[in-house]
Amino acid sequence: MQSVTDLVLEEYRKTLKQGTILVDPNDFGGTPRLLLILDHAVREGSDPERVVSRRLQFVEMDPDGSVRHAGWAPHLDLEPLRPEDREKIQEILQAPWIGPDCERRALDFASGHLVPEHYAGIRSRREETVDKTLAAVQDRLTREISFQDDRLAKTLEDLSAGKSVRMNVDNIRQRLDELRTRLDNRKKELERMRNVVSSPPVVVGEALVIPAGLLEESRTQDFSVDAEARRRVELLAMHAVIKAERAMGYETKDVSIEKCGWDITSMPPMKDARLSEPRHIEVKGRAKGQTTITVTKNEIITALNQSEKFLLAIVLVEEDRCKGPYYVRKPFRQEPDWAVTSINLDLDELLKKAESAPIGGLD
Repeated sequence: MQSVTDLVLEEYRKTLKQGTILVDPNDFGGTPRLLLILDHAVREGSDPERVVSRRLQFVEMDPDGSVRHAGWAPHLDLEPLRPEDREKIQEILQAPWIGPDCERRALDFASGHLVPEHYAGIRSRREETVDKTLAAVQDRLTREISFQDDRLAKTLEDLSAGKSVRMNVDNIRQRLDELRTRLDNRKKELERMRNVVSSPPVVVGEALVIPAGLLEESRTQDFSVDAEARRRVELLAMHAVIKAERAMGYETKDVSIEKCGWDITSMPPMKDARLSEPRHIEVKGRAKGQTTITVTKNEIITALNQSEKFLLAIVLVEEDRCKGPYYVRKPFRQEPDWAVTSINLDLDELLKKAESAPIGGLD
């Protein structure tokens, strides 16, 4: 994978840096944003040319200068801008907030938030690997050295008693020296492996992301009201799910802004002094009369990767009243095709598979 990444960056680095314009079909707001792709590497401390881990990180920036993590693969949910829509965004392309300062802000954010997390995770895993390997090497070679020490002592004792011996004393001593040298060298090698260093992140790509709402032929009052109504339904659905989870004794955290592939992390209480697996819940609120649910490519991939952890929670909203949540476990069977950014699912079919009772509730 690293080799493929290197080849792609080598071939298309200039094109990525030049940037493109993409559309977010699931954003019905009116605020564009800038998506920046950063390349970050963690390297061997003793050999900076050797990359231990490499990660592409995504950062979003709003016109007001606010910066945030954009998730692990936000581009999968975006679509190319249609040629006929280009005229509608000419003013945005000339906006003063899109400039060289964006890269600096993105790098500052990544250096303070994303880079430390990447580095800490790699360093922790490397130290754990080194400790396990060092313990195994120490045990194996120490036992071999002890065996050869005993053999040398027995051989010298037999020689002193005038007995014939099978092993040459010099050979045993040479073997002992080799083992001690090998142990010392292996320890030094492993200690060098323990040291990893973080390289500065580098911006390798940019994209201007236009929300679908901004591309409406006219930003009418009706459209604004409709977008606000959708937002209200989403908030009511989130509150309904959080309330249901807390009623079961779960601790909930709204992670929707983190764009990790689900909306709520719900942590069950400890059982038999052990932590249970968290529930990762994607919330879909639907107003009365709606017949489909839209899910993005990222949400589908996350659900497949999370398997039992992932739940799709459906909440039906009518005015201020909510029905549900209705939970669907394993809502997807396969990844969408490479060109698909989102799909629509039949609401009635999902509800047939759903359970209104809490899944995995307290015993």
